[in-house]
Amino acid sequence: MNFKKLSLLALAAGLFFTSCSDDDDATIDLPLGDYENGVLILNQGNFGGGNSSISYWSDDLGVFQNNAFAAVNPTVTLGDTGQDIGFYQEKAFVVLNLSNSIQVINRYTLEHITTISTGLNNPRYIAFSNGKGYVTNWGDASNEEDDYVAVLNLTSYTISTSIPVVEGPERIIEENGNLYVAHQGGYGYGQTVSVISSTSNTVTASIPVGDVPNFLFIENNTLYVLAGGKPSWTEDETFGKLTKIDLTNNTVINTLDFEDSEHPSNLVEKDGQLYYTIDSDVYKTSITATSLPSTPLFSTTAQGVYGVYSFAVEDNKIYVGDAADYNSNGKVYVYSMTGELVNEQTVGVIPAGFYFND
Repeated sequence: MNFKKLSLLALAAGLFFTSCSDDDDATIDLPLGDYENGVLILNQGNFGGGNSSISYWSDDLGVFQNNAFAAVNPTVTLGDTGQDIGFYQEKAFVVLNLSNSIQVINRYTLEHITTISTGLNNPRYIAFSNGKGYVTNWGDASNEEDDYVAVLNLTSYTISTSIPVVEGPERIIEENGNLYVAHQGGYGYGQTVSVISSTSNTVTASIPVGDVPNFLFIENNTLYVLAGGKPSWTEDETFGKLTKIDLTNNTVINTLDFEDSEHPSNLVEKDGQLYYTIDSDVYKTSITATSLPSTPLFSTTAQGVYGVYSFAVEDNKIYVGDAADYNSNGKVYVYSMTGELVNEQTVGVIPAGFYFND
């Protein structure tokens, strides 16, 4: 969970569907045998409930399946608090936060390969570089000084070393042999991005950004970092920022400030356009924009979405995961690029992410 930032509420995971109605005939309980050319949706589950799950949806086949991992592996429990999935070659690495583990599975068949359960402490997100995996870890969330990035040997499935970093390492991405880590802040409030060399496994730079950086992506050797800002209940509220960083020298090119009381999240880039969310609204702007839009592309309030948690843009569709009450099964909504509702489905508890398995 994202503790302070998410008010101790769990993240979101995903689902899919074949029509706007809940059609029981569309749900398949037996293994499909081939999970390629579709999307895996990680459902976080209840914190402490041990009910993380994976849903699968294929647009080509017109097939949706809840509990796909369990269907393929009936004797294996996925784990507690699904946080992230990373693809590397034919494998998927499923990060389980409360279980302090990673489940390694075949990304196309979902068959379980092994469990990594040592060397991880409050793991968050995973990326790959130079033939190695890199996993952000909070350690003890109340300890500001024990956070680290674990380096994963992808042959032996063991943690080979750990790289100490500042508090609250969250999302992590790779470019040209370097890892970029957003420090959202754990129980505190971060405002930096660390740069890690996958050659030396050391931190080589720290880049200042806005408060509570939550999403990042790289395009044309430019790192885009979206920071949500400190929430109002901290009594030290700050607002969102979008920071652009030149990766040739790790310097800030420019920063776009969001308006008062705006706390953005879920930044995605697609075909030169930026998509992000504020509460229940979806926004769009050009990657070259020098100012931010004042009105949303569309709102999800008609579907009863209190706040968008998981989000993706793929194949000319916009995917929204709704955690609902964070206790019962969540919902996934699919919209056209102009905001028309196209499909919806009920998934597992707290849909947290969409992973397109092409």
